[in-house]
Amino acid sequence: MASPGALEPAAGSVPGTKVELTVSCRNLLDMDTFSKSDPVVVLFVQGSGSSEWKEFGRTEVIDNTLNPDFVRKFVLDYYFEEKQNLRFDVYNVDSKSCSVLKQDFLGQAFVALGEVIGSQRGRLERPLTGVPGKRCGTILLLAEELSNCRDIITMQLCANKLDKKDFFGKSDPFLVFYRSNEDGTFTICHKTEVVKNTLNPVWQPFTIPVRALCNGDYDRTVKIDVYDWDRDGSHDFIGEFATSYRELSRAQSQFTVYEVGQRARAGGRGTPRTGDNPPLHPQVLNPRKKCKKKKYVNSGTVTLLSFSVESEFTFVDYIRGGTQLNFTVAIDFTASNGMPSQPTSLHYASPYQLSAYALALKAVGEIIQDYDSDKLFPAYGFGAKVPPDGKISHQFPLNNNADNPSCAGIEGVLESYLQSLRTVQLYGPTNFAPVINQVAGTAAQVTDGSQYHVLLIITDGVISDMLQTKEAIVTASALPMSIIIVGVGPAEFEAMEELDGDEVRLSSRGRYAERDIVQFVPFRDYVDDSGNQVLSMARLAKDVLAEIPEQLLSYMKTRDIKPRQADPQ
Repeated sequence: MASPGALEPAAGSVPGTKVELTVSCRNLLDMDTFSKSDPVVVLFVQGSGSSEWKEFGRTEVIDNTLNPDFVRKFVLDYYFEEKQNLRFDVYNVDSKSCSVLKQDFLGQAFVALGEVIGSQRGRLERPLTGVPGKRCGTILLLAEELSNCRDIITMQLCANKLDKKDFFGKSDPFLVFYRSNEDGTFTICHKTEVVKNTLNPVWQPFTIPVRALCNGDYDRTVKIDVYDWDRDGSHDFIGEFATSYRELSRAQSQFTVYEVGQRARAGGRGTPRTGDNPPLHPQVLNPRKKCKKKKYVNSGTVTLLSFSVESEFTFVDYIRGGTQLNFTVAIDFTASNGMPSQPTSLHYASPYQLSAYALALKAVGEIIQDYDSDKLFPAYGFGAKVPPDGKISHQFPLNNNADNPSCAGIEGVLESYLQSLRTVQLYGPTNFAPVINQVAGTAAQVTDGSQYHVLLIITDGVISDMLQTKEAIVTASALPMSIIIVGVGPAEFEAMEELDGDEVRLSSRGRYAERDIVQFVPFRDYVDDSGNQVLSMARLAKDVLAEIPEQLLSYMKTRDIKPRQADPQ
């Protein structure tokens, strides 16, 4: 699923300011019969000079609420000189499908990024529309410029003797972190997991960027609320405390214990609205609580068990440190593509236009080859009968050299691809696992971070070896590699969406993928109506390559591999 990392700048634009958008909704439509809606917000953007909407990203899904405050942010590049149009679509998630077309539509809002930034205090509220005859509620957007701080915090907390909120059992506690804004309001920035049936929970360690917690201001107030989770979404407020990055950082040398206090709250239930919290007085305990319990001291304590900070390395840090991207191509030669000599074939190349396969190959390859020092690319075909004996192969070298399947540059790959079309017989089935395992075997030979492999698979149809492919991807997710799948032709490609794993982590026989390493896009989404192949290729390359830097970083981080120092010039 395409998830570009920034809006497209106009030609000549300087790099944009990074802006973080926080999203909340109020009074959404209730589409569920026995519970409240389970909302998600999908952000769509328009490229510069384009009327086409493309998905940028999604918030998390929050169960059972009509007033969600989403933790997952959208980080955009802001260009003052451009009108950057945004569309926010809200859905009620009722099925496991990643397609929003299979979810209940709750409304939408159109805004320009400049409108949000230009609003008072960077806060904009807009009505949701799009459901005839219904009031769809509102969407609240908060914009804040991000600092350049690249530090990442890892911390772990536990609690002791929290108030009991459940009638038949103990509490199910979780923590909600908020960073303070300049106007005294608060913005949600993290939620821990729920620890069931205990008044003494120990939460799992988690990581959060310093700029998300305090935007690089070490003395900015950080408010932490403690809740008892309820299935219906009306979580019980246990108490709160306040701290700061500077205070938290002292835990590197000593345990820090916070008293959980209760402020007076209207209603006493439910997550506070983002940007609508009363002033924080963490040491002033609720007088009504004191009346009920004359010996009331607090509602428990929270202890910061560990706190560490490390620099967040970027994709560029690793490339400058010498990490090489190794590009491998696998092309679908199954009969469902049609006879290459016929204009209806997906492999057909007219004298005036490249085939969809060749376009996809050039679009992705011409960018990746800049990061590959030797410019030699192994290239394979699958699903064809190959000479001399006509046996079906799912990983035959396009250059017909099994000992050295590498081609010189993208032009060399294209030349070998066109030559193979003239010498092999298109057949079937469509098996991905052999070529994935082939590249995984190469990736497994060097795992120190100096090499990272990118496999581009271009295909037209439904996978024949889905179980084996899932197993191969789960295994490959522990290796320094990523997989790009470009689907050509009119097929639905639902299986590819499952492999993509953006929403649901891929699994096989009880094993889950360590990382999301697959990016799938359908080529038809990038066919320019004007016939401008250069523009189509640029859009395709941008979207299919968008996740590669994060996937490389996720591998390096899980293996604690730091960038090598670049050699001095």
